[in-house]
Amino acid sequence: MKVLVVGGGGREHALCWTIAASPLCHKLYCAPGNAGIAEEAECVPIGAEDVDALVAFAQKEAIDFVVVGPEGALVLGLVDRLAEIGVKAFGPSAAAARLEGSKGFTKDLCAKYDIPTAAYARFTDAEAAKAYVRDQGAPIVVKADGLAAGKGVTVAMTEAEALAAIDEAMAGGAFGAAGAELVVEAFLEGEEASFFALVDGETALPLVTAQDHKRAYDGDEGPNTGGMGAYSPAPVMTRALIDRTMAEIIEPTVKAMQAEGCPFKGVLYAGLMITKKGPELIEYNVRFGDPECQVILMRLMSDLLPALIASADGVLSSFDLRWYDEAALTVVMAAKGYPGSYEKGTEIRGLDVAPGNSDDVKVFHAGTKRGEAGALLATGGRVLNVTAMAPTIKEAQARAYVAVDKIDWPGGFCRRDIGWRAIARG
Repeated sequence: MKVLVVGGGGREHALCWTIAASPLCHKLYCAPGNAGIAEEAECVPIGAEDVDALVAFAQKEAIDFVVVGPEGALVLGLVDRLAEIGVKAFGPSAAAARLEGSKGFTKDLCAKYDIPTAAYARFTDAEAAKAYVRDQGAPIVVKADGLAAGKGVTVAMTEAEALAAIDEAMAGGAFGAAGAELVVEAFLEGEEASFFALVDGETALPLVTAQDHKRAYDGDEGPNTGGMGAYSPAPVMTRALIDRTMAEIIEPTVKAMQAEGCPFKGVLYAGLMITKKGPELIEYNVRFGDPECQVILMRLMSDLLPALIASADGVLSSFDLRWYDEAALTVVMAAKGYPGSYEKGTEIRGLDVAPGNSDDVKVFHAGTKRGEAGALLATGGRVLNVTAMAPTIKEAQARAYVAVDKIDWPGGFCRRDIGWRAIARG
């Protein structure tokens, strides 16, 4: 098969690395890709949200299967457009991608179909939203309704913080059109976990569990980010909690989307809060998490490509996946200043020696490119994902940081405590 992966981050490098190993994959393209992906696939200079150009490329190259990495292209309807020209793709339709594209849509769906989530209200008027905050008190959560690149959520510990977040989104236009409508919801107390399932419209097949670290600095301090590291399995997700998540959240959502006339196909990513009552949905994403994808795919023993095709074809009910028992952990190396402003174009050295000669250590590229003289340059906020596999999370953590310390990049930083929750559990 000729396969096209859409995207250019660490998640897409992990997808390309995994798909390239499939005997079904004859030729692999990635648009736009990055310096690491270029070692696995032919990179094509088309932006991940340039739907017209992606469709034209798929037609011109007679692509057999497209794997869409980021949410933007899904919300814009890339999968629908590819279907119109007879090209099969992994990912939801634009109608189904509303599960991520509109937080209000998801909250209303949860309310209608009795899926456990925080109490909430929706607002297009700032004064009404502020009145609700004053009535409810803090802590409280303010969310931009639309896509805001992971930055549209404020967990406000005081009323003043919540009121400022409302002003920032609505009057300040911090998130553009995404913040024109807000969801204000109750603060959930507990431990967060990421839960992933492949879905084919009817059947949901759970993947191994994972947990990520959103805050920029050690000890879960500092601003929220797209994710500074992740590990799998997540010890908080016991067998009983996995079963409850499937029965109370994932499967009812799959049935609800069918009932609403927009069946979901692709990977459903539930951000969960494990509360005293059990698992509750914080939000849905309609694509693999980044950096959770990197640790999940390190642990995958089966060929990924047939599973993605089965999801698109609606035949997951007869499908199963095999996993390595080992744990995987990834450390995100980011440009100094991230998630605020940061310098681009700083040089990275030492990647050739970082993994040592271990097959259990892999450096996935997120924001990289080659300079004219061949030097590896940082181009984004999150730049590298140093990923290791070992019998335990503690050993995977040690292995990952050994590799991190071999990378010569003065312009970067990372957290030094990825996996601390799991390790503290013993």
